[in-house]
Amino acid sequence: MHLGCCSSRLNQASAPGAIPVPRAGLHFPSVLPNSLGRLGGDICERSVSKMAAWGRRRLGPGSSGGSARERVTLSATECYIVHEIYNGENAQDQFEYELEQALEAQYKYIVIEPTRIGDETARWITVGNCLHKTAVLAGSACLFTPLALPLDYSHYISLPAGVLSMACCTLYGISWQFDPCCKYQVEYDAYKLSRLPLHTLTSSTPVVLVRKDDLHRKRLHNTIALAAMVYCVKKIYELYAV
Repeated sequence: MHLGCCSSRLNQASAPGAIPVPRAGLHFPSVLPNSLGRLGGDICERSVSKMAAWGRRRLGPGSSGGSARERVTLSATECYIVHEIYNGENAQDQFEYELEQALEAQYKYIVIEPTRIGDETARWITVGNCLHKTAVLAGSACLFTPLALPLDYSHYISLPAGVLSMACCTLYGISWQFDPCCKYQVEYDAYKLSRLPLHTLTSSTPVVLVRKDDLHRKRLHNTIALAAMVYCVKKIYELYAV
């Protein structure tokens, strides 16, 4: 029933000669609209919260409304940037000093903005990786060739392969094993690169290094090279000493 109709009927009832109608039953408490407003606001707020939580579950963990993956900001202790700022004639020496300090500090990521230093570091890491892989592959060829070829011809392949494996392993141990740069690899993953503050750099092609544990690969090529050396010594003894 509309309140306007009730008011008109009350006015008619209050006319002269009419029977007075009590109005006590038509008074509404003043607190009722406020309570209804608060109750409606709570219901709406709970509904919006449930809808937002449901949307986050649909998008998956670490997602936002604008993108499927949320960019994670790295702390200052995880990333170090060697900026390309020329303050004098000894700028290259300053870049090398900053890079050495960052390598010794064992940062998770090192961004090298100067092109010359970055290219030299990337080539140094590439040569170290090549020596490691050559030592492993040549040593494996030295050990498994006698199983695939006749014994009369296998030493023509196994002995040179064993010598190559030992040479690469020795060179790696002398020049790369104790270099802090060998614990880093060049990072090419686009998603991991998007987490770094590369937008603050002036260079469009920086070299990004990521620290990785090289203990297992050192043990691998050292073990294979040692086994190849034992086989070569034994084979040479059999061929020439007997």
